[in-house]
Amino acid sequence: MNIETSTVSLTRADQKGTFDAHFARPVGAGPFPGVIVIHEIFGLNDNIRGIANRFAEQGYAALAVDLFANRDRRLCMLQAFYGILVSPMKNGMLSDLGASMKALGELPGVDAARIGAVGFCMGGGYAMQLAATEKGLKAASTFYGSAPRPLEAVANGCPIMGSYPDKDFTTKGAVELEKVLESRSVPHDFKIYENTQHSFFARQRTEFEVEAARDSWERMLAFFQEHLVGTPVN
Repeated sequence: MNIETSTVSLTRADQKGTFDAHFARPVGAGPFPGVIVIHEIFGLNDNIRGIANRFAEQGYAALAVDLFANRDRRLCMLQAFYGILVSPMKNGMLSDLGASMKALGELPGVDAARIGAVGFCMGGGYAMQLAATEKGLKAASTFYGSAPRPLEAVANGCPIMGSYPDKDFTTKGAVELEKVLESRSVPHDFKIYENTQHSFFARQRTEFEVEAARDSWERMLAFFQEHLVGTPVN
């Protein structure tokens, strides 16, 4: 599928400044389902832009945000950890992601009624926070993201998919979250990949991580097809 890409400028939730995002969508009128792509602690880079492009090739309008844009990176990192460890569900980065979701729905060719989110590491934690707080979000996917507390708040949100390494500090929280999702009958798909480490999707250091990256991508597309696009996969 042919795609087109551009850089768009978004207004922060507090109306104090802007931040850039990489926008990738299929060529054509649409409307296309949308996906917010949330970066790791490294910020928006070619890896994350590439993931947005891959989504566009699958028929999505993908917005890869740069939460650190136009601000001191060290302060942004502190703010990111604050939002994960101290004040999940209510913090500046989550507010900016909410603003990003609204902006994505207003871009040409995007179906505002069908928007999901995916995040990696830091972004994975924020994808779960977005799932818990944005009622319009249809589905979320987290890759080795720290499960925000309280876990019950995530269980009140949209369907969620998780992909985790077996050797990682985030895995214990994922196991606990899966139990809560199961008890609340929230649609979910969590999988722990043996012989993999943090950032396996980006780095693919071993054959196990190459296979984990391939499988988790296919699982995510199937999960989004069912819960975001609205067409169950047989």
